[in-house]
Amino acid sequence: MRWIVDGMNVIGSRPDGWWRDRDAAMARLVDLLERFAAETGDDVTVVFERKPRPPLKSTVIEIAHAPKAGPDAADFEIAKRVEADERPGSIHVVTSDRWLADRVSDAGATVLGADGFRSRLEA
Repeated sequence: MRWIVDGMNVIGSRPDGWWRDRDAAMARLVDLLERFAAETGDDVTVVFERKPRPPLKSTVIEIAHAPKAGPDAADFEIAKRVEADERPGSIHVVTSDRWLADRVSDAGATVLGADGFRSRLEA
């Protein structure tokens, strides 16, 4: 299975103080996604609105960011990736953004809510 994860949506699905250190929250999510990918064998890409500082690296998942930081920047990057894919129907997009969900659904992807996916990661 292939996943594209709206990183800040998943992070923001829990009011756990993530806003005090966004970069640490990004690193925690990458750790959860690496474990998920290792357990399932799924292909996982997480997209952030900006580059994490310090940069995060993984040999298990792809860590991506929008080319230009800003509001909804990750949404546009995710939509671009899904729409450019030869097999969009094989992609599961994790987001809670209605606009993005509608756009990638129209392209053929399956959408899962960020909160439900995070519950799956933490199970």
